[in-house]
Amino acid sequence: MYEQNNTPPPTRSAAHQDAIDVNDFVFAATGARLRRLTLPDGEHWFVAADVATELGYVNTRQALLAHVSPDCTRSLGEIAQDVCTADTSRKLAGHRLQKSMRMVSLKGLIRLVNGCTKPECVPFKTWVDEVILTVQQQGSYSLEPAAVQPAPAGGTAYVMPEQVVDALVRLEERNLQMDESLAAFAGERNDLLRQINRSQSRMADALDDIVQALGRRADRSRPVSEAVLTPQELLARWKAKNLVVTDDVHAVAAVLAPTLVRGEARYRVEEIATRTGLPHDRVHDCLRMLLKRGCLRQTGCAADGAPVYVRP
Repeated sequence: MYEQNNTPPPTRSAAHQDAIDVNDFVFAATGARLRRLTLPDGEHWFVAADVATELGYVNTRQALLAHVSPDCTRSLGEIAQDVCTADTSRKLAGHRLQKSMRMVSLKGLIRLVNGCTKPECVPFKTWVDEVILTVQQQGSYSLEPAAVQPAPAGGTAYVMPEQVVDALVRLEERNLQMDESLAAFAGERNDLLRQINRSQSRMADALDDIVQALGRRADRSRPVSEAVLTPQELLARWKAKNLVVTDDVHAVAAVLAPTLVRGEARYRVEEIATRTGLPHDRVHDCLRMLLKRGCLRQTGCAADGAPVYVRP
């Protein structure tokens, strides 16, 4: 048993030589190249699902029931039982054929063609009509022998019917046009993919620029953290700028500095006077001096009435 697609079967005897090559015959009938099994006796079988799909049938099982007689359809397993060998099993597996597949004979294929509405099948069906009409009128139909014949052992070569030739030519032209269309489409698709790739690259670059710009803006808007001062450093800074000129002012500043370096300082005059031993009036004068020299500023008063001081 031979599995076929577009290649002819091994050489057969003249008794089994097809008058019309089965590949061309099926292509003209269905408009497609179909998987085929050829038995040693020359009988051809086709995958029913392939035939039904190419001819536009929605349901293979219904198509077989409606158009094909039971003797024209068998499972691949049934066919394989008759001629099954180890080599046959390997060929079936190699061509993704399963024994559960339904197969149709060439007669069954012709019946499916006659029942379909595919436009590509019209020339073939027209030729079939002419063959039947010729048989009815003249009692027989025969092909004209070819002018050039093969060797005597090769059988007789025949001229292919004009209708079949026309169908083959139209189908091949259609296939060439489809190939050209597919090639053009592939070219357009590749161009589009290149354009998309360039656009995506530009978008990625633009997004990267935006991220970098936002990062620079965030860096500029982020306040520069001021170095943490110790109370001693704050007092030394005031003294270096001649802001603290007397011991009394320095004593009051020494009370405020430890709290000012951490934030707000909330002290009443009485509390500062107690810590420094200075009179209330003198503490008040020292605070006025610190405020006047810009060492600190008052932002308000706390709930208990104590003034709130911060560094300027």
